[in-house]
Amino acid sequence: MSDAFAASVLEWFDQHGRKHLPWQKNITPYRVWLSEIMLQQTQVTTVIPYFERFTWHFATVEALAAAPLDDVLHLWTGLGYYARARNLHKCAQQVVAEYGGTFPDTVEALAALPGIGESTAGAIVSIAYRKHAAILDGNVKRVLARYHAIDGWPGQSATLQALWTKARENTPKRRCHDYTQAMMDLGSMLCTRSRPACELCPVGDGCVARATGTQGRYPGKKPKKDKPVKTTYLLMLRSPAGELLLEQRPATGIWGGLWSFPELPLDDDLASHCRERYGEPAQLETWDSYRHTFSHYHLDITPVLIQLGRSPDTVMEAQQTLWYNVHQPESVGLAAPVKKLLDKLAELGPLGANGRP
Repeated sequence: MSDAFAASVLEWFDQHGRKHLPWQKNITPYRVWLSEIMLQQTQVTTVIPYFERFTWHFATVEALAAAPLDDVLHLWTGLGYYARARNLHKCAQQVVAEYGGTFPDTVEALAALPGIGESTAGAIVSIAYRKHAAILDGNVKRVLARYHAIDGWPGQSATLQALWTKARENTPKRRCHDYTQAMMDLGSMLCTRSRPACELCPVGDGCVARATGTQGRYPGKKPKKDKPVKTTYLLMLRSPAGELLLEQRPATGIWGGLWSFPELPLDDDLASHCRERYGEPAQLETWDSYRHTFSHYHLDITPVLIQLGRSPDTVMEAQQTLWYNVHQPESVGLAAPVKKLLDKLAELGPLGANGRP
């Protein structure tokens, strides 16, 4: 059955598969690796401009390894899941230091590198090195779970192992690189999460989920758990010259290594905090709160624009800080909510004599 499955998928790919994506040109292990990391939990259309900017700035793994992390995070701003960018940088440095800039060509060696799991390793081995290796990204999980009616959430060990077994059984020895891309395309283009185009599917006749009308059942959903809600002020401290105070967050944790506005718990006295840390504010304006959702909690953010009467002499001694000019922005990595607020502040225009826009 696996031979017939692969043959049908490849025949469909030859006619309908995507063959002109940026990472499908000038294929190298570096470009395949970069695209696979960017495509994790992210749509192809979103990734394309990021991939093109990245490869323009960092054409080789050596260039990426030599770049400051701030430059990497700056180019990643808006793509989300920033741990991917930090691991990308670490991995590039390790490939240069331990492998002389050449990615290893086995799944085992690749999967030992930062940020590379077994599926990403399989994609690099099959697409870049044209060797036999299976993949199991989100799209492939969906295709195989439906086709073979594999119950359960793929985050559970037994379900994941069952999917890996089918992935390996169905991966052909010949044209493995095309099959890898074909399976990703099949999940992305036809076997979509909602309203799959089963009538166009090359393996639809053998699909158990289609035959039983249970496409929505597979793959199983992650058990629902209520996310806790946290709250914070984001302090948009603006100097008399119109620059905004940013501080670099710790390397690990939420927005690790990115630049953000100072935070303050909602139950703290805002005015007193400003006077003690930054001097008497000339103006203090609270903006509407909004919610930013992470994978494991909601963060309700209340931005506060604080116009300082003078630039403070010392700010947060133990923390990396910078005064950010929205009209001549620095190339630093910004948390997505911070980038949106900075864009909004840039639209306010220059300050007048009274410190107001």
